[in-house]
Amino acid sequence: MNKNAANQKELFRDLVDPYLSKWKLVIVCTIIALALAHVYLRYATYQYKANATIQIKDDKQTTKLPELSSLQNYGLVKKDLNNVLDEVEVISSRALIEQAIKDLKFNIQYFVEGRIQKLEVYNDPPLKLNFSATDSVLYKADTVMNVKIHSATQFLLNGSSEVEKFWKTKEQNIEEQGTLYSFGQPIKTGFGDVIITPNLDRYDVKKGATITIKITPVDKVVTEYKGNLRIETKEYSSIIKLSITDNNRVKAASFLNKLIEVYNLDVVNDKQKVVEVTSDFINSRLSIVSEELGEVDLTAETIQKRNKLTDLDTQSNIFLQTERDNETRIINTTNQIQLIDYMKDFVDVNSGTSDLLPSNIGINENSIGEITRRHNDLVIERNRLLKHSSEKNPTVVNLTNQINELKGNLNQNLNNIKSSNQITLEGLYEKGNRISGQIYTAPKKQRQFRDTQRQQNIKESLYLYLLQKREEAAISHGISSPNAKIVDNGHAGGKPVAPIPAIIYLSALILGASLPIGFIYLFQLLDTKVHTIKDIKKNIDVPYLGDIPKSNKRKKLISKVDYSARAEAFRMVRTNIDFMLQNITGRAKIIFVTSTTSQEGKSHTSINLASSLSFSEKKVLLVETDIRVPKATNYLKIKNDVGVTNFIGNKELKPSDVTSKIEGNEYLDIIPSGTIPPNPSELLMSDRVGELFEAVKNEYDYIIVDTAAVGLVTDTLLYSQYADMFVYVVRANYIDKRQLHIAQTMYTEKRLPNMAILLNAVDYKKGINYSYGYGKNPSKKRWWKFS
Repeated sequence: MNKNAANQKELFRDLVDPYLSKWKLVIVCTIIALALAHVYLRYATYQYKANATIQIKDDKQTTKLPELSSLQNYGLVKKDLNNVLDEVEVISSRALIEQAIKDLKFNIQYFVEGRIQKLEVYNDPPLKLNFSATDSVLYKADTVMNVKIHSATQFLLNGSSEVEKFWKTKEQNIEEQGTLYSFGQPIKTGFGDVIITPNLDRYDVKKGATITIKITPVDKVVTEYKGNLRIETKEYSSIIKLSITDNNRVKAASFLNKLIEVYNLDVVNDKQKVVEVTSDFINSRLSIVSEELGEVDLTAETIQKRNKLTDLDTQSNIFLQTERDNETRIINTTNQIQLIDYMKDFVDVNSGTSDLLPSNIGINENSIGEITRRHNDLVIERNRLLKHSSEKNPTVVNLTNQINELKGNLNQNLNNIKSSNQITLEGLYEKGNRISGQIYTAPKKQRQFRDTQRQQNIKESLYLYLLQKREEAAISHGISSPNAKIVDNGHAGGKPVAPIPAIIYLSALILGASLPIGFIYLFQLLDTKVHTIKDIKKNIDVPYLGDIPKSNKRKKLISKVDYSARAEAFRMVRTNIDFMLQNITGRAKIIFVTSTTSQEGKSHTSINLASSLSFSEKKVLLVETDIRVPKATNYLKIKNDVGVTNFIGNKELKPSDVTSKIEGNEYLDIIPSGTIPPNPSELLMSDRVGELFEAVKNEYDYIIVDTAAVGLVTDTLLYSQYADMFVYVVRANYIDKRQLHIAQTMYTEKRLPNMAILLNAVDYKKGINYSYGYGKNPSKKRWWKFS
């Protein structure tokens, strides 16, 4: 269990070491990110959020049972929220938003200089502008004016090309700062004359102050506010919540209040149209009925004069109560028929799908009033939708079909009701005739007058009835209520909603730390190089001899009195080699040095290992058998005239003939590679190679052989049997981990005797060092070296 814990600890350490070694980079990136966040917050434009709440009144909803309404209030029965959703679309329409923008003049902005950036002033701006251009032209203007106060009566003006092309004339005083004008002086621009006057109550209007006036096309402002407007609804509720963000909280709240006001005004106007149509209908009927009533009165007056009928009260006693009731029914029935005719005439004349019908004109049939109400609701809905869409809209087409269908139903019902009333009227007339026949004593003249009087009563009754309806319509016109009840007026909080400093700093902290960590992780993920002994142990199972730190470019070879990390590493390797070859006595210990590929430091390792062994006063011979690309002689700066190739090719030569002394080191000799041959492999297969090792092994304590790379050529394998040990050099931060399989194969198949891995060019800045005990004070370890 302790072993598993140790392994887990080691794995965790391997995981975090790459990041801990770069902790300074992480901190620097984090500090930079926080600094950038601070600069951003200092110069950012803050956004404020305003909220408002309204309730939509459902005037179109039909009367429901109280029990059903109670269930809806508790959410047990789903309400029809189509009305609320439709109103949401109307509120967010471009037409209403555009009207609110125009009323509030949001297309004209005033900016004054602040300590950090320009600030917009909406309420009580420092300057006032008067335009001679029409609204249609002004609403399309796009320009910026920079007004610098020159004195109490003058100002300097410069701006966009649209304005400047009208400013700079020969008569004007042009200065580098702009054009000098007087307050109240007309200024010609691309969209008409502009008169600028100061608001003397503002402290901003001082000498030297600069005020920027920005005029933006209304269409662009509408698009911006429509994109920022948010409308939320809740299920089973007619409450609508509106919110919008803006860099000026006063403007945000004003916009919501104005939008609600414009919406209510639009709804009231729609309701007024229905009342106006009804009033016009009643007035036209009153005019006709008044003329007919005048004609009947004139006829009655003529009959009375011609027949001298003055005392009609005494004659009325002969009428029976039945006749009175019958006449009343005749009057009512005739009124109904007349009203039906009026309604049919109006429907025939106003047959368009956008025309409203008069409602509640007195027809005693509930179906007519219901159809008229539904027809007007659909017409209003269709007209409102046409403000924001075309007649090809599926919803508009559907509403048109419903309107036409309702008109057909209305005509059919009117015809049916009229037919029924005519049948009833004929029956009443027959009954009246029977009653009149019974009154045989009444003179014929009085009967004529009675008929005329009956028509007079009918017209008078209809006239009074229409007067009453006209008054009702006038009252409805005066009490039309808005559709939205304001629950909460528009209000913007004092704190901005964006950017939020805490979130910005937290994001900067996370980004500043995660960016370098991400790069480190990506580098680790893509990195396939061998860096440490752990990388070797994870990939191959070969004995490990030690590691050599990265050499100094100015000093690649160690010296006798050398306390550097590299010298200490070679001393440690020397000790490990002695331990591995402790059974070999009485002759030289032959050590071959090879690698997978070139540039891994074989020659560097061979020379320094031989030097380290010689510094312990051991007789050492360095043999350079890498006859393809010899480097040892270049490191030691000796001539390479004769050497191994010469010894193999000339049987008369002795090892002493090709051996050179190293100046300043009496314990170290070298046999160079010699002349580079055209056939290295064939030359190294000669028996003379064995004769060379046999001849010198009794004269030296150690023989270090610098061989060719086994991953590139087979030269080393041709004479590997003469080695007591193979030092397999692997260069850190150079060789790919996938190339280590060559070393594993050589070890597994025992093609290289007594093979051990030596890791070269290790960067000890990321790990331990070998400076212990040589002028270093461990107690003064710097605090940042914890990794």
